[in-house]
Amino acid sequence: MISTSRQNLLIAVILMAFTLSAWNASAGETKPNVILLFIDDMGWADFSCFGNTNATTPNVDRLAAEGIAFESFYVNSPICSPSRAAISTGTYPQRWKISSYLADRASNKSRGLANWLDPKAPMLARSLKQAGYATGHFGKWHMGGQRDVNDAPAITEYGFDESLTNFEGMGAKLLPTTINKDGKKGRIWGDAVRLGKPVTWMERSKITTGFIDAAIAFMKKAEAAGKPFYVNVWTDDVHSPFWPSYERIKKTNNKRELYLAVLEEMDKQFAPLFDFIRNDEKLRNNTMILICSDNGPEPDAGRAGVLYGFKTHLYEGGIRSPLIVWAPGLMAKNALGSRNKESVFSAIDLTPSLLKLTGAQSPVDATYDGEVLLDVLLGRSNESRKSPIYFSRPPDRNNYYGFKNLPDLAVRHDKWKLLCDYDGSRPELYDLSSDPSESKNLADTQPDLTQDLVNKVVTWHQSISNN
Repeated sequence: MISTSRQNLLIAVILMAFTLSAWNASAGETKPNVILLFIDDMGWADFSCFGNTNATTPNVDRLAAEGIAFESFYVNSPICSPSRAAISTGTYPQRWKISSYLADRASNKSRGLANWLDPKAPMLARSLKQAGYATGHFGKWHMGGQRDVNDAPAITEYGFDESLTNFEGMGAKLLPTTINKDGKKGRIWGDAVRLGKPVTWMERSKITTGFIDAAIAFMKKAEAAGKPFYVNVWTDDVHSPFWPSYERIKKTNNKRELYLAVLEEMDKQFAPLFDFIRNDEKLRNNTMILICSDNGPEPDAGRAGVLYGFKTHLYEGGIRSPLIVWAPGLMAKNALGSRNKESVFSAIDLTPSLLKLTGAQSPVDATYDGEVLLDVLLGRSNESRKSPIYFSRPPDRNNYYGFKNLPDLAVRHDKWKLLCDYDGSRPELYDLSSDPSESKNLADTQPDLTQDLVNKVVTWHQSISNN
């Protein structure tokens, strides 16, 4: 016969085991959801919460007021495809021979580019899918499957359960119709129907709504199945040509005004997505939304404020992006509504940070260039990444947007930014803490620091080019 004390001990052990089991089950059910909104060709200063006084973005601004706005966040390329590869993998895109936008086979070959991202790359989506997440991609892809590249892997081969894309990706498509100033209707990229089916046609000015509606339907299915979700919403907006609503396009031919109209309409189309999360208590308390741009703006369209340069440039205007992170149920309460001006980090840091947030495992053979900065995203720290952030110019963009003989390489470390050519010549050194517009070259007055950063970035480029 078991003594009373032993009985009590046994009961306590059983209760503890039951409690731990229930906690683990609960933890499994409440893994954080993640939504990554990736805007196309938007400037650092284009959200009204980042200083735009010519257009309003109230829905994004509200997310910033409820989350954290980061002012020193970088994407890892000033042009589309490599920027997307970096944010998807946590690695420098040059490792996958993607250093400029992917186009047709002949153009890719002449520039030393792959035709598509290697499916063996350590995709965040695949790691999350293996951890039990429902994973969906809705919007632009541009990492393979465009023009005459019709044998690229489907988006679902990169770890996504479902996808809906535009003309630059393999799989189901949402393609744009247009209405010009005279009321004439047309279609854009009609030949892309051969790159995946089914195909749905939708007015270009409303196409962000189409991708968001598909994403919401996907998230509802994940909820019904009791699964956490990871969702990409990668908009065609605000890339040129600019097709706002017919009512607004009738009023102007001005590029800047058309751009601002598209920006405002995109923000309005975000509202149902934000409301879907915010109005569901369970989702509101357990979802992280991240919003940034893939690179800087075109001239005479978006703006980067005091930052110098545009899309395709390694100056700040080409590579620094606004970042808004919204996760009120996960963040430090005293950080809600704050602006982080201190933390210097980049898109490659998001994958390892989100893996830590979700508890998902990285591939056994993965080597990330990004660092874990989850405490920064959650408002618990203002630290920066330890290693420098390195950049290389798109090889086909030496002279662009009126700029001649652009620098080939750049590195950001602490408050310093250095640009130079592949061989280290023509160095430019800037103290971004006092000179964010990169107007005062300090290379001659800081020779030791200049040489150190030159050595670092040239060595990085040589090693990654021979990877």
